[in-house]
This record gives sequence, structure tokens and C-alpha cells, in this order.
Amino acid sequence: MTSTDQPFLSVRDLQVRFSTEDGIVKAVDGLTFDLAKGKTLGIVGESGSGKSVTNLTILGLHDPHRTTIDGEILLDGKELLSASEKELERLRGRKMAMIFQDALAALSPYHTVGTQIGETYRKHTGASKKEARTRAIEMLRRVGIPQPDMRVDDYPHQFSGGMRQRAMIAMALVCDPELLIADEPTTALDVTVQAQIMDLLKDLQQEFGTAIIFITHDLGVIADIADDVLVMYGGRCVERGTKNEVLRTPQHPYTLGLLSSMPSLGGPVDAPLTPIPGSPPSLLNPPSGCRFHPRCAFAEQVPDAVCSTKRPMLNVAEGRGSACHLPTEQRKEFFADFAESGTD
Repeated sequence: MTSTDQPFLSVRDLQVRFSTEDGIVKAVDGLTFDLAKGKTLGIVGESGSGKSVTNLTILGLHDPHRTTIDGEILLDGKELLSASEKELERLRGRKMAMIFQDALAALSPYHTVGTQIGETYRKHTGASKKEARTRAIEMLRRVGIPQPDMRVDDYPHQFSGGMRQRAMIAMALVCDPELLIADEPTTALDVTVQAQIMDLLKDLQQEFGTAIIFITHDLGVIADIADDVLVMYGGRCVERGTKNEVLRTPQHPYTLGLLSSMPSLGGPVDAPLTPIPGSPPSLLNPPSGCRFHPRCAFAEQVPDAVCSTKRPMLNVAEGRGSACHLPTEQRKEFFADFAESGTD
């Protein structure tokens, strides 16, 4: 494989553990994936599945005194886990950036939006205050803020929710980073603004060739923006593949459960939704074997209680696979009803 064939971001066997008063939290347990430039990876799962922890670890935004990390993270060939805080500070904003879920909490209420965007630009480029202000206005215009030369002097509370999220995107993209991590950036927005933000990200990606990791619990959003999908449960990847593969022909019972709990445009209007029974596992004392087995409707179909005793490995062929003990033919049979109902 030549250097040009290497993925821009490569995560290998990532394990993240936190020390707490109650014990060790196994937040991420053996996660592996790649991401190329110009592509979007959707990471989906319930709260506590390890989505956000994974991406905060990539950025180096963790407490080194309470966190133990193993594995490997390569960004454009640079190993991040062994990088110093000074090196990570140079990379954050310039090479990689993040859009946080709650823009109002992420933006400082004491400084204008333009000042906060310009500060990031000045730090990484050495630009003057005047140059930074010009750049902030340009970025606000690019993300669709009306009258940017006036709104640049407004404070975050003077922006609507959708405009604050656009300002966050402007701040993240002000130095043209090559990797953008979006942590549920549309969760608190109405559907019209959600669609505008999604279109904006796709347009900016097309313009700059940015690699995007999009974290969400909403498979509808994933269907709109992602190229590939990684499904997480209990700190582990349980399924991955292209968007169409995962959403149309799920191979893991958890993915099937997520899709079955969503309304389908292609199915009957009165079709009942089927929620996943039970609750996500405690990562202080996660279940043995397959972490999904206490909630899985198919666990009893596997003989010798294997699901509760042996960890299923993620067998990936050409980027497609799932971590499930249920034989492939049985999965096709059990999931047939879902496939016939459609997920469009």
C-alpha cells in the first residue's frame, strides 16, 4: 500500500478507561476504524455507548490523571496518543476541529462571536486583530449568517439556536481543518434548521475535501449525511459498513433494534414501533460475553449460552461486518421481515 492509499485518520484497538470512586469505567473497548479525506463516517448508538469519548480522545480532550488509553490513533501519519499537549494544541483547530452539541454552552457569553472566531484564527496563523475580524466576517458569511459585518459584534445570546450552531461551524472551520468532528450538532434544532446545517456541512466538505466524523443517535440524520456507518454499543463497535448496507440490511440485532424503533416512510402509517427492551449496560460492570445479550431477542437462538460467556469478534470483510454469534444464515432468516418492510 502506498502512502497515498493510507487513510487520513486511522484508529486501532482503542481502549479508554476512567478511574472513578466506584471503579474503572470501560468507556471504549477495542475500537478500530479508518476515515479517508472527503468522506463522512457516521457513529451511532445510545447515550453511554462511547461515541463522544472516542472523539474527545482523538482530539486529546481528556484528563490524563484519570484516564488510561491504549491503542493507536494516526492522523495523516502522526501518532496522537504519544503527542505532547503542545503538539495537540497546534493540531486542534488547524488540522482537526470539533463542533459541539450545545453551542450556547461551548461559546463564551463574555465575548462577541467575532472575537471568538478571530481568536482561533490568530492563534494558529499569527494574524492581526484586523485580519482576524475580516476572516470572522468571511466565515460568518460562508455559513449563511445574514449581515455578517454587523452580527460579528453580537454576543452568543443574541443569536438563535440555528445561528449559534452556524457560528460554531464557522469557528471550527476558520483554519480549514482537514478533520471535522461533529458531536450531535443538530440535536436541539428544529427539522428545518437541521436540514440547513446538514446541507451546509455537505457543501463545505465538497469545497474543502474535509474528513468528517458525525456523532448522533438519529439514524435519519445518518441516512442523510454519512458515507459509512459505525454502530457502537457498550463501548464496542457491533456493526459497520456503508450507509446503505447498514440501514437496509442490518447484520446485528442492536442495529435492527435501532431501526425497528424508528418510523418508516415506506411502511404502513399505523405500523407499531418496537423499542429495544431494557437499558444500556453499566460500563463499570458490563455484561460478560456480548454486551448486548441481556437485551437481545435472538440470544436464546445461540446454543450453549455462548452470547453470555464469549465476546463476539467483529469480522470485517471489505469494510463490512458485525460482532454477533448468530450464524449469518440465521440472521438473514430472522431479519427477513425487517428487510421486507423497508427502511426508506
